[in-house]
Amino acid sequence: MGTLNISYTTEASMPTQDTTRRLSRQTIVQDTTSLHGLQTINNYTTTRADATEENLQTAYQTMLTLQQVENEKLALYRAAVDAARLAEWEFHNGVLAMKEVVRGQYGSDSNQAQAVGLKKKSERKRPSRKKSVAIAS
Repeated sequence: MGTLNISYTTEASMPTQDTTRRLSRQTIVQDTTSLHGLQTINNYTTTRADATEENLQTAYQTMLTLQQVENEKLALYRAAVDAARLAEWEFHNGVLAMKEVVRGQYGSDSNQAQAVGLKKKSERKRPSRKKSVAIAS
């Protein structure tokens, strides 16, 4: 059976935390519930600065504010993505229309059609018939 290796970095023996990943919604709800429960305790005192009720309340308000900022920026991002997508389609449809105009003005077998990315009609591979193979039964 293998051994479990956990590195401890603080005096309070807390395991190393990966702060690059987001906390789950469930964890945040549980933490919020714990904070609300703490507010019902009248004689809570601690010497740890990060665990004081004032510090927890400040951290909670900061989290709410930054989540709101994140949501606002996500909405702006989504709007920018939509605008860029529509602009890409508008450009693409314009290019398709231009190719149709070039084909109409200069013909399908012209150098101008080839210059805008169309294949010359004379350079297309002719379809070939497949030889039918008789299956012996």
